[in-house]
Formats: sequence, C-alpha cells, structure tokens
Amino acid sequence: MKLSIVIPCYNELNTIETVIEAVRNCPYPDKEIIVIDDCSTDGTRDRLRQLEPLVSKVIYQAQNQGKGAAIKAGLAAVTGDIVIVQDADLEYDPDEIPKVIQPILDGKADVVYGSRFMYTDPHRVVAFWHRLGNRMLTTFSNMLTNMNLTDSATCYKAFRTEVIKSFDLKEKRFAFCPEVTAKVCKMKCRIYEVGISYAARSYKEGKKIRWKDGLAAVIAIIKYNLFA
Repeated sequence: MKLSIVIPCYNELNTIETVIEAVRNCPYPDKEIIVIDDCSTDGTRDRLRQLEPLVSKVIYQAQNQGKGAAIKAGLAAVTGDIVIVQDADLEYDPDEIPKVIQPILDGKADVVYGSRFMYTDPHRVVAFWHRLGNRMLTTFSNMLTNMNLTDSATCYKAFRTEVIKSFDLKEKRFAFCPEVTAKVCKMKCRIYEVGISYAARSYKEGKKIRWKDGLAAVIAIIKYNLFA
C-alpha cells in the first residue's frame, strides 16, 4: 500500500530540511511526501524551493490560513492508500510512522492516533498547563463521542485515504483535530491508538499553539458533535 505523508509547515526554517530528510529515511518503501507551506515569512518558503526535488510535491499557500487549511490542501493532492500528518517541527519522530500505520496495514483500523500519553520509554517532560489542557480537551471530546481516546490532539493521525477524503473539512486552524475526531467517531470508524514518543518544544523554541486555540477546540468539539 502506498503511504502519503502530509507535512503542514509555517515558519520552520530551522527544522524543515531535517524533517524532510527524516521522512525520506522513514523505513516504509512506498511513500509520497507532500509539504504545504502556509505562507511562511522566515525564509522557509525559499528553502523549500531548493528542497523541492527531494519530495513529491510542495504546495505554496497564497496566504497564511492555518494548519487545518494546510492539511486540507495537502489531502487534495495525495495519491496514497494511507495518509498520515507529520508536523514540521520534529516534536514527532518520523521513524515511528510505520508503527502508527501498522494497524491499518493489518486491516484492523480505519484510523490510528499516535498517543503521547501511552508512551512509557524515557521522554522529555512537557509543560504542566499544556498537558493539563490537552487532557481536558480529550476528556471533553470523549464525553461527547463516547470514546476513550487518550490523546485526541496528537499530530500523528493516520487514515485510510478514502475515510479522510470523505469528510468536508471546515476548520482552518488547530480545531482541525476536534473536527476530524468528531467525524471519524460519527462514521463509526475503527479507531486504534499507538504509543509514540514526543520531544515537546517550548514557546521560546517556536511552539505556536496558544490558549485561543484551546478555546476554539472547545467550540469545535461542541459544534461537530452536537450540531453538525
């Protein structure tokens, strides 16, 4: 089966080349790599033009729209049987992609979430309030979906392509996560979780998500579970 790796990117000049190299070296034989630059202003876009021969496709957004919009643009271009989202900041290790998609390859799952909270090996400690917020959002989402996910906000979400392409995705920013979670649950997809490592960045190191994104996630959880 062919794997499509979608990499949304915004102002990641310091890591984008390393991420592309790591994804290229990911131990999965048949894959395509699609990078979506969300109108970066730090030189990332110029660097991507130099790196274009190393990936299957680079999409340059005309204006900054957000991670969800970038993912949606990438999904429109994928040709693989399985899709996984890979952030461009190296918080998630591309070497673990085969582990995340394995339940789909085994025919057990339609969707797989890579859970940062199921990982038991040594890992970097994350900020307390960020982790608490993550837990609260996941718990609230679980209450409305009647699921028992441990990490609904994870970047590593893998899908059978026909599943993710069946959704009319609306959210342009980080609320993509609660939207897609609500929709896969409503579709009664077979959802698996796999423990993954997580090398969290601090805000000083370039982390972008803010409290406003948490509020937008709460609104999205309510909207897509109760009213959509």
